[in-house]
Amino acid sequence: MFAISILFLLPFLWMLSTSFKIEAEVFTYPIEWLPKTWNVVENYHEVWVGKFPFYKYYWNTIKVSVLTTLISCAVSALAAYGFSKIQFKASSYLFIIVLTTYMIPQQAILVPQFILYREIQLFDSHLGLILLGSFSVLGTFMLRQFFMGIHQEFIESGKIDGASHWTIFWRIAFPLVRPAVATYAILRFIWTWNDYQNPLIFLRTDALYTIQLAIQKFTTINGEFYSLIMAGTVSGILPLLIVFIIGQKSVIEGIALGGVKG
Repeated sequence: MFAISILFLLPFLWMLSTSFKIEAEVFTYPIEWLPKTWNVVENYHEVWVGKFPFYKYYWNTIKVSVLTTLISCAVSALAAYGFSKIQFKASSYLFIIVLTTYMIPQQAILVPQFILYREIQLFDSHLGLILLGSFSVLGTFMLRQFFMGIHQEFIESGKIDGASHWTIFWRIAFPLVRPAVATYAILRFIWTWNDYQNPLIFLRTDALYTIQLAIQKFTTINGEFYSLIMAGTVSGILPLLIVFIIGQKSVIEGIALGGVKG
């Protein structure tokens, strides 16, 4: 497994190595994993504060990804709690309807979304992008499964003590599924950070671009400079690695929690 993991890491290592090189050494054969001439400062300076500065696109992407993740986690957790712990008529039918929407390809609703956003003045705005990712059927379904694993006795005890559903959710249920919520938050952040389709369709102003659109435009402008392209790509991937490394413990706890019943 270690040998296979090294094999899968080779493209990333080549990308990282290329981002440190001068352009003349990029395609030398055999591959030189350590550059003879280090050009790190110049490459990353051009990427971050050059003619096409990445720092403003980083800020745009961080803002959209963080806000989308927070809202999506809140909406999905509340919906999951409602579907799993609040008994009301037609709850199972409503949940089936929610699941049914997951079967509709996103590409099939792009045109209606585009027309709607244009009519309500959310086109070409970060708020529009945030709202697009604020509800997730997958997040609701995943968290509902974890909420269903909480014994009903906990909920009944809270009701006996006079607690409202909001108090039960926030003080009893939510802490028990926090690893699962953290797992979904990491996944939601990664999905939003890597999203290329929605920013491409719903953004037009260059100053509002996210990092994925910025990398595509940067590649078009610097198509013959592979060292700069790799430096930009490394810059785009690095936050995802940091988020995963920080949240790896929560992901493992979430998987373990999902495997424990009773």
